[in-house]
Amino acid sequence: MSESTVCQAGVEQDAMVQNPDPLVLAFCCNWCAYTAADLAGTSRLQYPPFVRIVRFMCTGMIHPNLIIDALTKGADGVIVCGCHPGDCHYIEGNVRMKSRAEAIELMLEDFGLEPERFRLEWVGASEGVKFAHVMRDMTRQIQDLPPSPYRTD
Repeated sequence: MSESTVCQAGVEQDAMVQNPDPLVLAFCCNWCAYTAADLAGTSRLQYPPFVRIVRFMCTGMIHPNLIIDALTKGADGVIVCGCHPGDCHYIEGNVRMKSRAEAIELMLEDFGLEPERFRLEWVGASEGVKFAHVMRDMTRQIQDLPPSPYRTD
């Protein structure tokens, strides 16, 4: 086998490297997304054990610095789950989070992070199946990325 073939095989192998055990933080609003997570659990729906749920009263209370801090301190991904637009218990908290999400997406590039490491989803209290599906999808998406450059384990 020639040296160029070995190098090419190494490059192809590097392209397939995945992040097998990603840490995904799910920032969930108390009234809808956290309730959906509870419903997923009580319904025995499976989602990856790499997801860690952090409950907030409202996604509108999540400052962009919390998300950037999580990502720069080792989380491989952050997903924010809140009430559907128009259903926020704090009137416009989810609308506030949506505008902040756009700013967060711009900041990710400044920190050298892929935009796929952050996601915003609307999940209603009765949507346990959707919650489990979104967590599986987000985890798969993160597993396809290399480990976070900020992760130190």
